[in-house]
This record gives sequence, C-alpha cells and structure tokens, in this order.
Amino acid sequence: MHTIIHPLRPAHRPRSANAASAQAELRKPSYDCRELQGTVKLTVYVPGVDASGVEIEGRGPDLVVTARKTHFVRVNWQALHLEGAQRDYQLRLRLGHGLDYATLAAEIQHGVLTISIPKRAAFAESPPARRVA
Repeated sequence: MHTIIHPLRPAHRPRSANAASAQAELRKPSYDCRELQGTVKLTVYVPGVDASGVEIEGRGPDLVVTARKTHFVRVNWQALHLEGAQRDYQLRLRLGHGLDYATLAAEIQHGVLTISIPKRAAFAESPPARRVA
C-alpha cells in the first residue's frame, strides 16, 4: 500500500501566527504573593512601567496582569540586542474563586506594582480544614 506524504504541510498548525508572536513579545515578571488574614497581597516587579501601562483583569479563577513599557524611538537608533530588555510584561496566576477581583486595589511606585485582593466573606471566615485519621 502506498502512502502519500505532503512534505510542504506542517504536521500540526499553530493556533495563529499572530498569537504566537504576541506571546513572544511578552515576558513573565518577577513577583511575590503572600496570603494575609483577609487579603492576598501580590507584589509584581515591572521596571520601566508607569500607571497608564498597567492592565489588571480577573478571568474566573485567574488573574492576568499586563504591564506595558513606554517605548521611545531614538533619533540615532541602532539595534544593540536590547529588544529582550524592552519587552512588555504579562503575569498569569491561578489564585482561585475565593477572591473578590472586582474590589482589588493596586498602586505602582518606582516599578513595583502592589495589588491587594480581598477574600470573599465565605472564604475569609472559614477555619482551616481538619484531617481525620
């Protein structure tokens, strides 16, 4: 039995070329996440970003933080392999359904973004689960 193999077709197709290139332009920033009594405090380090470049979105149990730098084009511009350092940031975290994303508070100072997300009342008052042997 003969099999025809088409060498010009890729074995799998990416979702879209634009989506793949958009993900390559973003990088994951350094962050610290701490659970406090009634809130979750998230500290994201995004140097070169000001308040107008920050987008925070809650999608179900996920939190997506996108921070875009202000890009300057110099008159005497030359490629110096700075493209990696000039990329924007995107952080995706699965924090769960126990947080109230609609009432979060955020502030940015000197490239440090601090986000405080309050816990929902039902989750904040519940005691830790006990193990039964």
